[in-house]
Amino acid sequence: MAGPLTGIRVLELGSFIAGPFAGQLLADYGAEVIKIEPPAGGDPMRRWGVTAGDGQSLWWPAIARNKKSVTVDLRTERGQAIVRSIAESCDILLENFRPGTLKAWGLDYDTISAVAPGIIHVHVSGYGQTGPKSTEAGFGSVGEAVGGIRYTTGSPDRPPARSGISLGDALAGLFAVVGALAAVTERQASGRGQEVDIAIYEAVLALMESTLADYAVAGVERRRSGAVLAGVAPSNVYPTADGQDIVIAANADSVFQRLASAMGAPELATDDAFATHAARGSNAIKLDELISRWTAQHRTEQLLGLLNASGVPAGLINTAATMLQDEHFAAREMILWHENQAFGRFPMNGIVPKFSRTAGRVDALGPALGVHTDEILKDLAGVDEAEIARLRADGVL
Repeated sequence: MAGPLTGIRVLELGSFIAGPFAGQLLADYGAEVIKIEPPAGGDPMRRWGVTAGDGQSLWWPAIARNKKSVTVDLRTERGQAIVRSIAESCDILLENFRPGTLKAWGLDYDTISAVAPGIIHVHVSGYGQTGPKSTEAGFGSVGEAVGGIRYTTGSPDRPPARSGISLGDALAGLFAVVGALAAVTERQASGRGQEVDIAIYEAVLALMESTLADYAVAGVERRRSGAVLAGVAPSNVYPTADGQDIVIAANADSVFQRLASAMGAPELATDDAFATHAARGSNAIKLDELISRWTAQHRTEQLLGLLNASGVPAGLINTAATMLQDEHFAAREMILWHENQAFGRFPMNGIVPKFSRTAGRVDALGPALGVHTDEILKDLAGVDEAEIARLRADGVL
């Protein structure tokens, strides 16, 4: 079956992570994603991170999967005209340039929507398209700081930490997809496109729960608290007898009662120090010590089996090695194995979410640079072979 976005055409401009990750998701769901890259070297993501084989990024085959690569120099007038022609037949234009860049190239929403009124122009930038900081450069790491998540991440006795992934970029990419699909839905009623403005710092802020109200109303400022949330217990990392770590989340009263029984210490659930959510939060350190002494006596597999049988949410802190061996990941098709000429058989993350009728799929890995240029220029921009040859000779393609 075709994916749920089959028939939707996306023009992806920009590079690095936030915009291209959104493009990856749209392509996962069946959209035709045409990725414009500079002729000299393409998207830097082709070489970022861990590399193998001929120096190709191990991330590139995934973040560019299912996409078509077209090389056009957007800094030339001829290149800009070509991209405008392609955009006229697209549903979504997805970009993550600094605000103002596309206007200077004649690729802004006002220009393109004049000939393609149904186009949806999705902007991803550090600070958004308006406001006093809109023209400032902003990478995902900066967005994480400005949006507040860095301040709450890490240990209280250390400087703010970061996650080991590009969290800000990923969140912006997710909101870009949400916004694009919401605008596509609205277009069915109005027949008109619109601009969708995603700021990385705002994508981060959207996940910050009630931190603003906590401070403004109650005077409570959330701070770094390590592996726990203040006042929520037990919900922490606990060691096992075979040297692994698991997370147990038993902070609800009924769940804690089940945990206490599994520990062979049902009396803990009626102890005044642990009987209520508030009491457990106040005595979290002591409670975590009791639980850690118990978990350290059991091997991981046995412990997780017991907790599962008792109805206590718990899970292994996975690494890449353990995820690759996990039968649940395999059963859910969350590890997709593919062959690549540069580095052989390798895994990549699966598709989220799962659709019951129109499942997304990975038909092709990140393409070679410019491999679809001739096809797209002929089919969508009306450029013949002779002109393509001239453009290529002049360095436009």
